[in-house]
This record gives sequence, C-alpha cells and structure tokens, in this order.
Amino acid sequence: MTKKAKKAEKEKKAEKRSAGLLLFRQGGDENRAGHGVEVLLGHMGGPLWERRDEGGWAIPKGEYGPEEAPMAAARREFTEEIGLPPPEGPYLPLGDVRLSSGKLVTIWAVRADLDPALMVPGTFTMEWPPGSGRVGEFPELDRVAWFTPEVAETKLVKGQIPFLERLLGLLGGLTAP
Repeated sequence: MTKKAKKAEKEKKAEKRSAGLLLFRQGGDENRAGHGVEVLLGHMGGPLWERRDEGGWAIPKGEYGPEEAPMAAARREFTEEIGLPPPEGPYLPLGDVRLSSGKLVTIWAVRADLDPALMVPGTFTMEWPPGSGRVGEFPELDRVAWFTPEVAETKLVKGQIPFLERLLGLLGGLTAP
C-alpha cells in the first residue's frame, strides 16, 4: 500500500459518523401535505441550545466507530438519548447525508408511537460557562415531541432536513394508489 493510500485509509477510519432513527406515525388530517404523518424529534440539551427552538431540534442519533454497524449504533443511540428501547422495524433506510462539518449521518425511519412523557434522557458533561472550571451534567435531549412535517422542517437543524424530505417521498410512494 502506498503512503497516499495508507493516509486515505487512516482518514476514512477517523471520519466521524452518526446513525439514528426517525420515528413517524399517522396523526391528524390525512388530506394535508405529509399524508397526516408526524415525526418525533428531540430538542438538543445543554446550555448552548436551551433558548433555541427553530433549528434546535434533531433526529435522535449519535456517533459510532468503525467496529460498530450503523444500524446497531442507531438503535443504541436511540436508547441512550431517549432512555427507551428502540421500536422494532421494519426500518426504512433514508440514506446518508454529509454535514458541513464533514460528519456522515445515516438515518432509518420506523413507524412507531411513543409517549414523550416516558423519555428518560441520557446525559453528558461539559465545562459551563467556558473557562469557569465548573463542570455540569446536561441532558443529551431535554425533550421530545411529535411534529407535522411542515413544523418539523422549521424545527430541525438544517443538515437533517433531507431525511425528512426522503421520508415524505417514501411515504408518498407507499400511499399512492
């Protein structure tokens, strides 16, 4: 293997990857755009996101390493972030999106209903405020909620909107006569 090939292989292994599950359910008016579908999103926790609503919500997901399969990571991360077991499939692959940060995100959609009040969020620690020397513990997601696609599009971080669009495209194909 050449030096260039070894470097490329090393960079590929070091590439950050995330995987997650986008839950959806039937709800509301099926004659509206989105076929009466609602999606479950999580509001990102911690002091950086506490006052941000639009663009502050995300599909439950998280990072994984090269030794873990993306689907296994998506299921594990769902449990870590929401505190509940992931719903059983079938899982609809929504593909990959490369974020502006370079991270590769892979998402599957799964039809399920979940009561947001049952959520028990996982936590992370960080120094806050920066430079203070104080370390706090914060929820990965501070809440989850169901949204129509129209509202979800305004709530989601921009890099994840393509997954919502792909889900709606799949569901449109599944519900077409």
